[in-house]
Amino acid sequence: MSPDPIADGLTVAVIGGGPAGLSAAEVMSRAGLKVKVFDAMPSPGRKFLLAGKGGLNMTHSEPLTTFLARYGDRQILLEPYIRAFGPDALRAWARDLGVETFVGTSGRVFPAGMKAAPLLRSWLQRLRAQGVQLHVRHRWQGFQAAPGGWKVELTTPDGPHSQHCAALVLAMGGGSWARLGSDGAWMPTLQAAGVSVAPLLPSNCGFDTTWSTHFRERFAGAAIKNVAAWYGDEKETGSARRGECLISDTGLEGGLIYALSGGLRQQWLREGRATVWLDLMPERTASWLADQIAKGRGARSMASHLQNQIGLKGVKAGLLREACSAEIYADPRALAARIKALPVVFHAMRPIDEAISTAGGVRFEALDEHLMVKNMPGIFCAGEMLDWDAPTGGYLLTACMATGRAAGDGVLDWLASVAQAPGSADDTMSARLLSG
Repeated sequence: MSPDPIADGLTVAVIGGGPAGLSAAEVMSRAGLKVKVFDAMPSPGRKFLLAGKGGLNMTHSEPLTTFLARYGDRQILLEPYIRAFGPDALRAWARDLGVETFVGTSGRVFPAGMKAAPLLRSWLQRLRAQGVQLHVRHRWQGFQAAPGGWKVELTTPDGPHSQHCAALVLAMGGGSWARLGSDGAWMPTLQAAGVSVAPLLPSNCGFDTTWSTHFRERFAGAAIKNVAAWYGDEKETGSARRGECLISDTGLEGGLIYALSGGLRQQWLREGRATVWLDLMPERTASWLADQIAKGRGARSMASHLQNQIGLKGVKAGLLREACSAEIYADPRALAARIKALPVVFHAMRPIDEAISTAGGVRFEALDEHLMVKNMPGIFCAGEMLDWDAPTGGYLLTACMATGRAAGDGVLDWLASVAQAPGSADDTMSARLLSG
């Protein structure tokens, strides 16, 4: 949005120095607002930096219709914001900061050099040049209505601090990675203020099952590569995913499980258990496997026979044995069927602080189309604070930045509407006086 003289001189507070909060700050400061960003951590973008430690996955290059479908039942709610600032716009934004991007073999988009630090450094430099003030070690404690806007209460190493603002953007993240600032501590305050909030739940996380002692001691930490996985009727609908996952001490984790975590979580919430199905040899048919297994094995053990006839060995062979009764293991056709559809039953999700992200948060029903809280005019929410969910692959970062920008635009539109409303001049002037 272009600079607006109505916004000139007004102060807006942003709580949270992650991608959503910084995106909102960028939009508003460019339009002439005086923006102050408050973050509880010693430096902004802590989770952003850690997420990019092994290679910052910014977004994805797949067609936009496919990209949008990754947000599941929140697609219709997020679509306007992502269409306004989607994968192509995000790549252009990075280019404007002097960071080129490239598409990896999986279709995921990364910055040149793979690291998050150069991108964040350039971004913060531009924000400071636009007049954005960054205040670290400032932890949000709440807010209250004040003349011309809101009064924000914070704690700092030097004691309590209050900030008056004409509008407020909340972008404090979900509940995962609490050590980096996303601890969900904001939830009770918003609930007490009458904002509808869905409970935070782990997403992009591992799940627990019960391994035998022998299997756990032998295979914990082993990767299961080149498998297909699904839950429910996904295989029949063509939605099974290919990739790899990891045997943990307590169950399964890794990219393939994270991609299914939303559906598995819903099944677990409904039934108290969830089942993931694994195809250990997706490149082979069940009939071919059955024919090969049925061939005479002589004095060889079944484990040796499976390795020689179909190439099944190591952790896959161990997992197959873990999931088979003696009767199935002795029946070539039943064993082939189990190789193509091996169930792992989960009884729990991993703790929320081990999750990459969280589902739940401020319900969209509590917000208007500009992400402003309906019962608190002038307060906006963005990023993982909102009740949406997505797999890894660049979808999380894209939606955080898209909703952050939408909240920033929403603040500008709202301030303009307040200034233009009959009898609003005194309120606007009051906000200007409080802008320091």
